[in-house]
Amino acid sequence: MSRTLLPFHSDDISALARSLKGQLAKCDPQPSHLEILNMLVRANGYRNFQHFRAQLSAPESQEVRPTIPEPEPVDLSRIKRLLRMFESGGQLARWPSKRSQQELCLWVIWSKVPPRQVLTEKEINRLINDYHLFGDHPLLRRWLCDYGMLSRTRDGREYRRVEKHPPAEALELIRLLQSAPA
Repeated sequence: MSRTLLPFHSDDISALARSLKGQLAKCDPQPSHLEILNMLVRANGYRNFQHFRAQLSAPESQEVRPTIPEPEPVDLSRIKRLLRMFESGGQLARWPSKRSQQELCLWVIWSKVPPRQVLTEKEINRLINDYHLFGDHPLLRRWLCDYGMLSRTRDGREYRRVEKHPPAEALELIRLLQSAPA
C-alpha cells in the first residue's frame, strides 16, 4: 500500500513547539502516531488530522500556480501619433487634447524626474520646463500630481517622484524617445 504524501506547513515554528509542549504535557502514557498527528495539525488551527486531510483534498484549497501575466498590448499607431507631439530632442511641443494621450505624455516627463529625491518647487519647475516647449509648467506639474506620478507636501515646497510601473504604451513611448536621435 502506497502512502499519500500530505504537505504540512507552519507559519510560526515557535508557536507550533509551544502548542506541542502543552499538548504533550497533558498525555499520561506516550501518545500514539495518530495522536501526534492530531497534535501537529491542531497546533496549526485544524480540529484534527481528518479535518486537515479533508482541507487538502477540497478543490478550493488545491495549489494555484501563479500565472505569468500576458503583456499589455501596445497600439503602435497611437504611439506614432503621440511621437508627433514631441520635438526631436524629446521635448513635449504640444499638449494633446485627449486625456489618454495627456497621461502617456506625462509618463515621459515623469521618467525624467530623478527617483528617490526631494525637489523644491523651483527645481521641479525647471525640470518640467526643460522637457516641454509650450510654456505651461504649472499645468504639467498639477497633472503629474493629480495622476499620482508626483507627490507634494501640503505647502507645495517639496516634490517627489512616486515610483510606479508605467503602462506598456508609456514604456514604449519613453523607449522610442530615448532612442531617437537628437
